[in-house]
Amino acid sequence: MAALTQSQISQELALVPEWKLKGRNIIREFAFRDFVEAMAFVNGIAEIAEKNAHHPDIDIRWNKVLLALSSHDAGGITGQDFHVASAIDEVFSKSLESPGKMGNQ
Repeated sequence: MAALTQSQISQELALVPEWKLKGRNIIREFAFRDFVEAMAFVNGIAEIAEKNAHHPDIDIRWNKVLLALSSHDAGGITGQDFHVASAIDEVFSKSLESPGKMGNQ
């Protein structure tokens, strides 16, 4: 899969507005009530990553999870990054529907 152009990246970012461009990655930070909720979210992301064979860089800081997506083999950001970002957003949205189970931002 080929890396997207800057124009294509801008169009895709409009579809996942919480994600931001940083260097050769798209990033988003998620906040939760505590470490346990943050880890539950990360475990949900693991399922998405395995299903799509596309794994984000994950930085966990107590109740915050910072994700970075990039297609290293393509040398930049591809449509797959945005597909996975959208799937992660869905997991997060579902977590908001189940307060106490997992996170709020």
